Amino acid sequence: MLSSVQIQPFFDEATNTVTYLVSDPATRQAAVVDPVLDYEHGSGKASTGSADRVLAAAREAGITVVLVLETHAHADHLSAAPYLKQRTGAQIAIGEHIRDVQTIFCPVFNLDDVSGNGSEFDRLLRDGESFPLGALTVEVLHTPGHTPACVCYRIGDAVFVGDTLFMPDYGCARADFPGGSARQLYRSIQRLLALPPQTRLFMCHDYKTPGRDTYAWETTVEQQRMHNIHVHEGVTESEFIAMRERRDATLAAPTLLLPSIQVNIRAGHLPEAESNGVRYLKIPLRLADPAQAGEVQSA
Repeated sequence: MLSSVQIQPFFDEATNTVTYLVSDPATRQAAVVDPVLDYEHGSGKASTGSADRVLAAAREAGITVVLVLETHAHADHLSAAPYLKQRTGAQIAIGEHIRDVQTIFCPVFNLDDVSGNGSEFDRLLRDGESFPLGALTVEVLHTPGHTPACVCYRIGDAVFVGDTLFMPDYGCARADFPGGSARQLYRSIQRLLALPPQTRLFMCHDYKTPGRDTYAWETTVEQQRMHNIHVHEGVTESEFIAMRERRDATLAAPTLLLPSIQVNIRAGHLPEAESNGVRYLKIPLRLADPAQAGEVQSA
């Protein structure tokens, strides 16, 4: 009989992100799903307090971290994957379609130090691929829509869904990022909702909703089918697409979108330091009125 999966969540309120320490009790091997690097946007300071809490919990439990599993290139937080790799030797894995995301965003930031072939990551995972985590088996489910590279990880009766779904009272992820697709997102969600009803689903984010005073990140397929406000049973593909596109048109860009994407398509690696020893992130500047460009340059 295979071991049952042990799951310890770590909630980062600054980015509303949940990181998971997922372990096999038989072998004490573990994976960290979606680790957060603490980052202060106003000052540009990065620190590792959130990742250190995960490492401390692993040490206390006698667990060895062997994998870092990214569900996608996040747009709302910087990944602490390289730091965890440095501290544990764990391999960093992500869906193979990260190459598509690199192709989209390298020109946006004019990055010449990103491969475009995903080689910044140790492992690129295919849809349907399975691999061991101790005595457990991890199955990869490609779930595009939020981004082209989104994957979910199924381990025993648990699925780590990334941004594909949120808690039933909050709905689902946006699909308006470059390479996103509301149609693909609907079909990816239907794939998850076709799993057995009692399958546990673990969210990557929670923002609470009016009337709910506590954060939550675990639900089930059955609860999502019955109660998800965006995609419960009976919602058609065309209805979902219309709702998603209408809603996405009202959403502002995530606060950490620009720093997060250019770091996370590098597998969380920060840009190399320049001649003064300082690392820099880029902010593409687009003037609303191109005619003003000359005025700005001559000011």
